[in-house]
Amino acid sequence: MKVEQIYTGCLAQGAYYIENNGEAAIIDPLREVQPYIEKAERNGAKIKYVFETHFHADFVSGHIDLSAKTGAPIVYGPNAACAFDCISATDGQEFPLGNATIRVIHTPGHTMESTCFLLIDENRKETSLFSGDTLFIGDVGRPDLAQKVKADLTEDILAGHLFDSLRNKIMPLADDIIVYPAHGAGSACGKNMSKETTDTLGNQKKTNYALNPALTKEEFKKEVLTGLVAPPAYFPLNVLMNIQGYDSIDKVLERGQHALSPEGFEAAANETSALILDTRDPQTFAAGFVPNSINIGIDGSFAPWVGAMIPDIKQEILLVTDEGREEEVITRLARVGYDFTIGYLKGGFASWKASGKEFDQIESIEPAEAFKRVAAGEGEIIDVRKNSEYLSEHVIDVENAPLDFINDSMLKIDKNKTYFVHCAGGYRSMIFNSTLRARGYDNLIDINGGFKAIKESGKFHVSDYVCPSTLL
Repeated sequence: MKVEQIYTGCLAQGAYYIENNGEAAIIDPLREVQPYIEKAERNGAKIKYVFETHFHADFVSGHIDLSAKTGAPIVYGPNAACAFDCISATDGQEFPLGNATIRVIHTPGHTMESTCFLLIDENRKETSLFSGDTLFIGDVGRPDLAQKVKADLTEDILAGHLFDSLRNKIMPLADDIIVYPAHGAGSACGKNMSKETTDTLGNQKKTNYALNPALTKEEFKKEVLTGLVAPPAYFPLNVLMNIQGYDSIDKVLERGQHALSPEGFEAAANETSALILDTRDPQTFAAGFVPNSINIGIDGSFAPWVGAMIPDIKQEILLVTDEGREEEVITRLARVGYDFTIGYLKGGFASWKASGKEFDQIESIEPAEAFKRVAAGEGEIIDVRKNSEYLSEHVIDVENAPLDFINDSMLKIDKNKTYFVHCAGGYRSMIFNSTLRARGYDNLIDINGGFKAIKESGKFHVSDYVCPSTLL
């Protein structure tokens, strides 16, 4: 029996490859499906099923492409109505995989079709639970997302279903079963997940607040609903793509991989409504960039921040990347439904600069310099971290303007004043600065190294640390 977790850090997402006696199943695959196909071929196995734990909100699954390329049926749990061929399995239905079996356990709550898949070995021993967004390590799936898709659902109703699913379907299972969730720390699908990506069910029964047998249903609802904030705007759009279908990843890559000279890139920017997305390192970006570019670094939490910052998944995008990473960026955009990259700057920013075209810069300074300028009355500091981070620990008398809600946060910014902007480490502050600069805010200065560097400088008065109850 082979069970492999294929974890993607920037999405905090776990897909799964299960193989037994020459047959394989994939659970919650990513958009780019060729690696799963190649893995099965190397092992001499045939992909027999594509299992989906639910209609994902935070990424576009590869279920449709994988099924089309392998002939494997797509299997959901009950209540799944798809615009493509799929099996909506019944609760308790079993699917043979070699000498093993995968059993459907319907667990509504996160969504109404949410389903866990229980792996049973050739001796009929229950070994592994692929829990989707029903049960995480240290947390459970937030029950407020499906209401964005179905108006008659409320978070209270969904939380009640989740309580029943956990109590009646999950907690009676054996303690030695390994839990394999769909997400880990960093995902917006739960409030405060562990950095661990697997655990025994027995340990989760001891440590996960949601599995506390002493909790009443009303207490559970209060606990699970406290601390939630509005989900990213792209979540409902990804759900619809997962339900209704999408372009093949091959077509998306073909559309996006158009190399443009600086002149062609400039013409495309002027003649279309395309957004210029620069995915280089934040400090590299600050030193020089194509005017009106937005910086979201590929080496950070790229896909979720793209989803948070670009409201229209059909937005045309022009890319500036590190040379050789164009296909990677296009693929990672497609993971969250941004399929309309229309080209990239050939030779990267260096070619733009070499052509003699105008470029822009954002000043980035060290914390000590920021302290000196603030003391001299040359501006004020603004903190763009999540509100939960700010409440946990922040520079005294500094206002919070979370990047997550940039349209509200920018109302706190006076175009005529100077601001020294920081996040936790410098990634998000450059997203904030570049976005506002493209909107005509020219007096934003980045604090290099973010709050970590500010605190280490010893120059600023920082509030006492309070352990956050949520990471949203």
